Amino acid sequence: MISQEKILERLLVYLERLAPAGKAISPDIDLVEDLGLESIKIMDLLMELEDEFDISIPLNILTDVRTPAQLSQAVFSLMEGDNGVVR
Repeated sequence: MISQEKILERLLVYLERLAPAGKAISPDIDLVEDLGLESIKIMDLLMELEDEFDISIPLNILTDVRTPAQLSQAVFSLMEGDNGVVR
């Protein structure tokens, strides 16, 4: 089983491609407010995560997720069969 830290590492790599040039990426940065990711980029990100980790990410997860750290926790929970609940 992959660790939540590894998921976060991969997520940060994906975000570097999607974020504006020169924008510092951290686990606690807000995906929409700080990075300005519009919905299409977030959907692309979710699809990449689904492909890499062989999971299905429900769209309603986005209501609870604002940061890469929260998203990695949700992906980890989904991989454990916990329905992506962010705590």
